[in-house]
Amino acid sequence: MPMTQTRRRLLETLAMAGAAGLVGGRRAFAAEGALETTSVRLPKIPSTCVAPQDIAAGLLRAEGFTDIRLVPWTSQAFAEAVAGGDADFSLDIASDHISVIDRGGAIVVLAGVHVGCYELLAHEGVRSVADLRGKTVGVIELGSPPHLFVSVMAAHVGLDPIKDIRWVTGPSPKPAELFADGKIDAFLGFPPEPQDLRARRIGHVVLKTAVDRPWSQYFCCMLAGNREYVRKYPVATKRALRAILKAADLCATDPAGVARQLVDGGFVDRYDYALETLSELPYDKWREYDAEDTIRFYALRLHEAGFIKSSPQKIIADGADWRFLDELKRELKA
Repeated sequence: MPMTQTRRRLLETLAMAGAAGLVGGRRAFAAEGALETTSVRLPKIPSTCVAPQDIAAGLLRAEGFTDIRLVPWTSQAFAEAVAGGDADFSLDIASDHISVIDRGGAIVVLAGVHVGCYELLAHEGVRSVADLRGKTVGVIELGSPPHLFVSVMAAHVGLDPIKDIRWVTGPSPKPAELFADGKIDAFLGFPPEPQDLRARRIGHVVLKTAVDRPWSQYFCCMLAGNREYVRKYPVATKRALRAILKAADLCATDPAGVARQLVDGGFVDRYDYALETLSELPYDKWREYDAEDTIRFYALRLHEAGFIKSSPQKIIADGADWRFLDELKRELKA
């Protein structure tokens, strides 16, 4: 399909979604009440996998938001931006949300959005997660989302992530660069890193969370809101969540159009890498998968590995609220 047609189709889809929000959604809006605030802040994240967040601006406007800000955020700990009040909502991997909640962070997990953006990449000599014993794995810092995720994977196959893995830390050079130079054995990559390394024929995929069980059975990225924002602005919270879930549907139905919008918006550089990611990731599972099951699964794994003190039940009680998601599942039926 010509690029102009692809872009036109995305714009038409966004327009129809906006019209649904403004016209077909008037009855729902009336039942919800007026927006308590028209302002919403999201971190700007340079990765294709969080596309529903990145392309949500038009849908947020259709929901009544007029002050939509993308906050530059360089850390991998996106949940920290929300907990610290630097952003109102953000996608992040479930294990990071759980870690923040365990430390008393002021976030509320609201929904699962998509499955499986991470890939464990390795050089020769590492063909399974169990082969990481004694090997070097690169992460920006201990406690970061990739560190927690690899640790959970390692513990799941019987390794002690503290004793059995040699962690190489530091923000520069990045783990992907160390891996490309052969200075570490493995690292956990997220788009566009795996696509770039495959194109350069560097390393191989050991585990892909989009397809390999048990990881593919649970959400990867979940949406959390700042606790005070959710408490003060429940109508705004529901409408922001609705916009992002509609954006997830767009990623599933029009990956080519969304990929072009990500490039045009400066979120990613490569259209081909973005299209590959969007075409592979299951963005249509938010209705089907159970968000609470994901929190329970990862909280149990993190607790068993000694990374959190709270039980899964306490994490859910302290830091999850599914009311908005349950309402939207009824409203946004496939």
